Amino acid sequence: MTDGLGQNYAKAYAGKAGFGKSPALILIDFVQGYFDPSCDLFADVDETLASALRVRKSAHEADIPVILTNVVYHPKAINGGRFFEKATPLRYFLEGSPMGDWPKGLEPTEDELIVSKQYPSAFFGTSLASTLTSLGVDNVILTGLTTSGCIRASCVDSMSHGFITTVVRDACGDRHEDPHEANLFDMQAKYADVVSEDEIIAHLAGLAKR
Repeated sequence: MTDGLGQNYAKAYAGKAGFGKSPALILIDFVQGYFDPSCDLFADVDETLASALRVRKSAHEADIPVILTNVVYHPKAINGGRFFEKATPLRYFLEGSPMGDWPKGLEPTEDELIVSKQYPSAFFGTSLASTLTSLGVDNVILTGLTTSGCIRASCVDSMSHGFITTVVRDACGDRHEDPHEANLFDMQAKYADVVSEDEIIAHLAGLAKR
């Protein structure tokens, strides 16, 4: 192959999903373990959270649903399955662990829904898809951690459930830049539109004026 990466993919994957008419914002797994250097999950993602909080503020101003997810396991991990067996840092998310708490700056409001999950996707084994459908949502806006894990899985499931899917680049983070960029590239190519924080805030500001 002589084509560059972008040129090669543009031949097959150059489509745009656009924005829907009725979006919801999802903040995936912004929990303390990713912000505590003593935890195996630490990913140095303070700027990611800061971006997500700015997007969240715009979402509230636009009066759209805001949903937070976390990962919580039975104290004996009996609901962890093969994911818990494979990914050993998930032990930090046993019920009651402080690593599963919300980090400083992210305190859920009474208007926000919390969805607890045991697997990578925010949709798998949860009521999220039916909740969004009942609210009339057609566009899922994804932020959170980590890009190569739960964001990627949620993105694919969001699209598969029939939602127009938007991933906010600045508001997603990972423990290393390479998997972060590779997964953003692939999601943009096949499953979602990857947009900047400025783009999504401008879009939400437009909704707030309706």
